[in-house]
Amino acid sequence: MHSSTLLTIQQLYDDNRESLQLGWFAGFPGGERRITGDATSAADQVGHVNLIHPGRIQVFGHQETEYYRRLSAAARVHQTEELVAGEPPAFIIAQGLETPAYILAICDEKNIPLFSTPLPAAQVIDYLRVYLSKKLAQRMTMHGVFMDVLGVGVLITGESGLGKSELGLELISRDHGLVADDAVEFARIAPNMIEGRCPPLLQNLLEVRGLGLLDIKTIFGETAVRRKMRLKLIVHLVRRSTLEENYERLPLHSQTQDVLGLPIRKVVIPVEAGRNLAVLLEAAVRNTILQLRGIDTLKEFMERQQKAMDAD
Repeated sequence: MHSSTLLTIQQLYDDNRESLQLGWFAGFPGGERRITGDATSAADQVGHVNLIHPGRIQVFGHQETEYYRRLSAAARVHQTEELVAGEPPAFIIAQGLETPAYILAICDEKNIPLFSTPLPAAQVIDYLRVYLSKKLAQRMTMHGVFMDVLGVGVLITGESGLGKSELGLELISRDHGLVADDAVEFARIAPNMIEGRCPPLLQNLLEVRGLGLLDIKTIFGETAVRRKMRLKLIVHLVRRSTLEENYERLPLHSQTQDVLGLPIRKVVIPVEAGRNLAVLLEAAVRNTILQLRGIDTLKEFMERQQKAMDAD
């Protein structure tokens, strides 16, 4: 599991267009470019034009534009090529300055979004750094298979080789839906809501050992895939041997796992030959639905046991 971002330049533009009075002038197909990194490195992701940080959003202010103007034509071309080679997610021309024609041209050629704003460069940089550190703190990628089971977003996790994808495939054949296999992108979209979706590259695909990559939408039809779901339950598969070392048989306190600061319900299922994991997982989901409605079967069982013991 690692923190990373699913923030695109298009999203950054949409979110800040009004507050920064942004205009978009070139490199329109580049809206899908991603800003990579996490909240702690927000300062590295946007700043004054600088070749030391090539992969960040490059902001042109007065000084940069002046410096570029003083360069010879050849040096200017060379500098711009160096900048572009670093694959910056976007360029921002600040202070309402005129965009040099050669920068416009190269942004269009390389699909690098080019924005302009009437605000001073320093203000734009400070504003975007705050925005990025907030945005990036609330996103992460997790490994597993993310499914829609009975309308509940379920992330299946576990050690490699335990058959997570095979279980996903069986659930799909039982009319449940696939959101994402292997890498799932999660974002906290409200104080108590986490949404998971599939990275564009992996959409509709499930990789099953021995069968390779399956296009679930083509094989099972439209209804077998979902674009996104809210994460409500984590089902963690473990080998029986691992379980005996680390877990109790009856989890007296329903387990939870922290995802982006929210406690998500977690069920641990031991994997061994002959167990029907799909049936067990469906039962865990049905139980979760009951718990979300305030019915706690385990607690009621404990109370029933206590009463029986008291009666003796």
